Amino acid sequence: MPTTLTTAQADDLRQAIATAERRSRLRFGVYLGPPVGSRRHFAEKLHAALGEEAADSVVVFVDVHGRALEIVTGETARRRLPDGSCRLVGMSMATAFSAGDLIGGLLYGVTALADHAVARR
Repeated sequence: MPTTLTTAQADDLRQAIATAERRSRLRFGVYLGPPVGSRRHFAEKLHAALGEEAADSVVVFVDVHGRALEIVTGETARRRLPDGSCRLVGMSMATAFSAGDLIGGLLYGVTALADHAVARR
């Protein structure tokens, strides 16, 4: 599976994030790459780096080579995206990734997380 996105794929992902943010009123971030240290701790550090926006934010961390996926939600976002919803979306993303579809999994994940958040408003 590719570990980077083409320019067109990156544009599609940016568009999906913008749409998800408008619909859900949450902030979304996607990070592709290896972690520095443990993957969960690294994903949590990425999320914390959002500062004041962290409470309303969702960070999706994907380590393609390490075959790892972490979804971190802030305090406010977690009320609308409980762990079970994130786990369900993460499993679908992992299925797409295992089939070699990195961009498809990312686009699905961002969209589905926003859909779950909107449904729980």
